[in-house]
Amino acid sequence: MPPRTDRLLDLVRLLSDGRLHRAEDLARRLRVSPRTIYRDMDTLIASGVPIAGERGLGYAATSPVTLPPLNLSLPELEALHLGLAVVGEAGDEELKEAARSLSAKIDAVLPEDRSAPQVAFGFATHAFAEASRGFRHMPVIRAAIRARQKLRLHLPPATPPRRIVRPLRLDYWGRVWTVTCWDETGGGFDLHRVDLIEEVTALPQLFVDEPGRTLADYQATLG
Repeated sequence: MPPRTDRLLDLVRLLSDGRLHRAEDLARRLRVSPRTIYRDMDTLIASGVPIAGERGLGYAATSPVTLPPLNLSLPELEALHLGLAVVGEAGDEELKEAARSLSAKIDAVLPEDRSAPQVAFGFATHAFAEASRGFRHMPVIRAAIRARQKLRLHLPPATPPRRIVRPLRLDYWGRVWTVTCWDETGGGFDLHRVDLIEEVTALPQLFVDEPGRTLADYQATLG
């Protein structure tokens, strides 16, 4: 069975000819079950992809406008996320709705093999205003990861609210970014949502890999 992200893109390509396609025929082309095609169609339709049809009859794209598959880097995703956040807070209701629809389409095709469930963080319903708050911290965090530089994070209502950390990795989870850290204040690994950090200060101290405090060590704890 092809990965779900690739399969959704394949379905969009197959439907872009404007003709009616039966779920059984699509399932045979993609080597999956008709039930899987039904679920994928529900996902695409809910995400705003212009598809008409229903189970038992077939499906067809109702708009000729499609984009080829794109490979985006994390900075490109960050730029796209920021643009959606800005438009999502604009006064134009039509543009706000378009931003939410586009964001849902992106969420639908993001890779599923993530180390924590989306539901736990409520990413699917995360407000644009809250998501956009964290972007002011991104340049400092990204630079610190590259330079292997320690950071001081202000994280109310955590106790203590100010933590000294070694930033290890930034991850995108669908409108929300997190930073994985070794927390020197607490003495363990931690994952922080960037939009919930109030202040970030780059410290003069650099760090080097130490056993038990590296990104590989963190990944090992995930099993």
